[in-house]
Amino acid sequence: MLLSALLAATGSSSSLQTPPSTATATATGDPEILRIAHDSRRVVPGDLFCCIKGRNSDGHLHAAEAVEAGAVAVLSERPVQVDGPVILTESVRSLMPHLASEVSGRPSESLDVVGVTGTNGKTSVVHLLNSVLDHAGRRPATIGTLTGAMTTPEAPDLQEQLALWVDEGRETVVMEVSSHALDQHRVDGVRFAATAFTNLSRDHLDYHISMEAYAAAKARLFTPEFTDRAVVVVDSDAGQRVANAAAREGLSVVEVSVVGLEPKVCIDSVAFRWRDLDVVVPVGGAFTVTNSVVAAELAVVLGVKPEVVVAGLAEVAPIPGRFEPVDVGTDYTVIVDYAHSPDSLAQLLDSARRVADGGRVISVLGCGGERDAGKRPEMGRVAELGADVVVVTSDNPRGEPPEGVIADILTGMTGQPAHINVDRRQAIHNAMALADAGDVVVISGKGHETVQSIAGQDRPFDDRSVAIEEAVHLGHGEDAETGAGQ
Repeated sequence: MLLSALLAATGSSSSLQTPPSTATATATGDPEILRIAHDSRRVVPGDLFCCIKGRNSDGHLHAAEAVEAGAVAVLSERPVQVDGPVILTESVRSLMPHLASEVSGRPSESLDVVGVTGTNGKTSVVHLLNSVLDHAGRRPATIGTLTGAMTTPEAPDLQEQLALWVDEGRETVVMEVSSHALDQHRVDGVRFAATAFTNLSRDHLDYHISMEAYAAAKARLFTPEFTDRAVVVVDSDAGQRVANAAAREGLSVVEVSVVGLEPKVCIDSVAFRWRDLDVVVPVGGAFTVTNSVVAAELAVVLGVKPEVVVAGLAEVAPIPGRFEPVDVGTDYTVIVDYAHSPDSLAQLLDSARRVADGGRVISVLGCGGERDAGKRPEMGRVAELGADVVVVTSDNPRGEPPEGVIADILTGMTGQPAHINVDRRQAIHNAMALADAGDVVVISGKGHETVQSIAGQDRPFDDRSVAIEEAVHLGHGEDAETGAGQ
C-alpha cells in the first residue's frame, strides 16, 4: 500500500478508531509500505519504521539504523535526519496500531476476537474458552501469558499474527489484554466480538502509579470503539462500575456473579450449576468457578449452545502453573500457582485451605524485583494470614538485590517466617521438609515459568521440576532411591 493511501485510510476509515491527530509528511516520496515495524533490529526492506519511546530506549535514536536496514519511511514524534519520508505525529503509539491493522488487511474484521482483561484470571479464562471453542469446532487460537514473551504483543506483531490466522482459516482468537497494552494502545485497531472483565486488585502500580489510572486503562476495553458486547464479573465494586459504564456506553453487558453458587471444590476439579446445567471442570481452585462462568458466558455470546459449553469445559486440559498439583509421590500435596498479587495469593491460599481439609497450608512466597514494590508487604501479610507456615524466598529479582525484595515482604508480617531463603530451590526444599501427611505446600509467584531472572540473566528454573527433585532428595517420594513416583 502506498504511504499516502495508508495515511488516508487510517485517518478516515469509519470501522477503525480515529487517530488523535493528522500525521503529516516532512519529506517528499510516496513509497510502497509492506509492513509496520517498531524494532530497528528487525527491520526489513519495505517497512515503515515507528519511533517508539520506551522506558529503556527511544526509537528516534535508531531511525537512521532502520532506514539503513531497508525502512522506506519513518513515523516520528519529532524531526529525525534520515534519507526518506518522515511522518510527524503527536503520538506514534496512537497511530501505529491503525497503520498496522490497515497494512495487515484489518484482520480482526475477519475473525471473532475475544479480549479478556482483569488483574487475575485472564490466562485461565482464555484457556477455558479455548477448550470450549475447540470442542465447538471453531478452530480457535490464543494469545497471552502462556503463548509469548508479552501478555499482549505490540500492535504490529499482533496484527501480523491475526492476519496469519485469517490466512490459516481460523475463526476465533481469544486473547489476554493487559493494562499495559491498553495504556500503550497495542490493541487499538482491533475490533472485538466480545470483551470480558474478571476483577481489579492491586498490581502494576510501578507502571500505573495509582489504582485510578490502572482502572482507567482496563476500562478502555469496554467502549464502542473496541466492542459492543461485554461479559463482566460484578462481584466487586470495581466490576459493577465497569458494567455500569459499559452499559452507559451502549454495550450489551452480561453481568456474571458466582455469589451463592456454593460449588464443590477439589484438588483437581470444581463442580457447580450454570444455566440449570451441571458443570464439572477438571481444574482445581475455587477461583476456577468464576473463570469458568466467564468463559461459558463468552462462548454463549459467540453463539455456542450451553450444552456444548458444558461439554467443552469438561474436556479442558490442566492450566500450566494455575493451581497445578505436582505429583511428588508423597502423602502431602504440592501446588504450583502463578499468583503474584495480594488478591490472587489470598484466593490461592483459601483454595489450598479447602484442599488441606484440616492439614496445614505451607506457603513458599517471593515477589518480583523491579516491579510494584508497594505490594510486597501486602503479600507478606496475606501469606501470614492465609497460611500456617510461611517460607519467604526470591522470585524473579531481575536487577534488584533479592535481599531487599525479601526485606520488603517481611515488613508486612507481624512474626518471623519459618525460613528465609534467597535461594528459591532451598526454600522449596525447606518447605517440603516441614510438610506432614495431609499438608498442602503452595509454591506461588512463577507458575508455568521455566526460568528465573537474576541480575539480567534467565536461568533455568521450573517450580514443578524443582519440587519433584527435592522430594527425591528428601526421601519423601515413593521409592526415593530410584525416583519412582515422579
